[in-house]
Amino acid sequence: MAERIQNIARPLDAAAVMRLLPTRPRLLALGEPTHGEDALLDVRNAVLRQLVQQHGYRTIAIESDCLRGLVVDDYVTRGTGSLDEVVEGGFSHPWGPSAPNRELVRWMRAYNEDRPAHERIRFAGFDGPLEITGAASPRQALTALHDYLSAAVDPALLPCTPKTLDRLLGADDRWTEPEAMTDPARSVGRSAEAGELRTLAADLVSLLAEQTPHLLASSSRDDWERARLHGRTATGLLTYHYWMAEASPARMTRMLGVRDRMMADNLLALADRGPTLVHAHNSHLQREQSSMRMWQGRLEWWSAGALVSARLGREYAFVATALGTIRHQGVDTPPPGTVEGLLYALPENPCVVDPALLADALGDPRPAPRVSPWFGYAPLDPGHLDTVDGVVFVKDMPRP
Repeated sequence: MAERIQNIARPLDAAAVMRLLPTRPRLLALGEPTHGEDALLDVRNAVLRQLVQQHGYRTIAIESDCLRGLVVDDYVTRGTGSLDEVVEGGFSHPWGPSAPNRELVRWMRAYNEDRPAHERIRFAGFDGPLEITGAASPRQALTALHDYLSAAVDPALLPCTPKTLDRLLGADDRWTEPEAMTDPARSVGRSAEAGELRTLAADLVSLLAEQTPHLLASSSRDDWERARLHGRTATGLLTYHYWMAEASPARMTRMLGVRDRMMADNLLALADRGPTLVHAHNSHLQREQSSMRMWQGRLEWWSAGALVSARLGREYAFVATALGTIRHQGVDTPPPGTVEGLLYALPENPCVVDPALLADALGDPRPAPRVSPWFGYAPLDPGHLDTVDGVVFVKDMPRP
């Protein structure tokens, strides 16, 4: 098997990635098998820069809060704020302090500096305002949507006033209660107020759609697109909170599904705007069902990539990343019989591999997936090679 794999890897660059694809897709996604490794993000940055410069991509979207991402977009497109402020406040999860994310934002701003608006690249977060321990209040998204409509349409068309929204929302800490993730009874998501908010949010989103010609004539397309983002986020958060308050076995499956559906909706909106590059965990971008083992057992749901692929077909492409070692997390040299073990023996690093050639080199039956000793790293499943468009391999993660 090792002999069959020697000639299928190419040095990683944008041209090698694009040669794997029949045409330039509207959404080109690069996955990672673990979070928080700067070496992987350095590889990401190099490839994304080349894809922007050589292949006309105009948005870079990452797995981060879509509302916070607006702060980054304002900075890279218009220079609003300072780099320090934007890196601190524009990312969710622990991504902001990352040196490669800071460098990505700095590079995007420098790239846009002297370019006309139509040539500038945009930044987007495409995750919801969600963390593994809970979800944000829908206040920011709901009030932003209401403010936009209030300034543009006949007040008689609005289903509520800001005062009504404020009364129904109540204190934000009701929504962000950390214990609600494991105790449905602590969630506000099925209260009478939350039910009324779901109705109002749906009506505000409907009004936004009904008034599209007028809104595009009276405000900028960017403002209209942001209002749509706020509408998607408000309704998504309210649905997420609704299921957080559910005590049935379907609870966590639905919450995971809602999150990835929110991601998919944001990615489809970005694709409508123009060619978009996406970076996130492999599990959010794959075409196969995603799975996770939690306290209640194994959960399965359709990822954002699966949902987007179902809509866009070949206009969506997914390049998965695999890696060899993360020794500071106990992930040592991969066994030679695994996909990672075979790729680890190749001289090129980093490299990109055609998945069809890789599958052929592996033979039939394909080897079993590598088993990770650390929960934070998900090895490449050889059974998924038929559903990815490319495989990037990076040998080693240096110690932090």
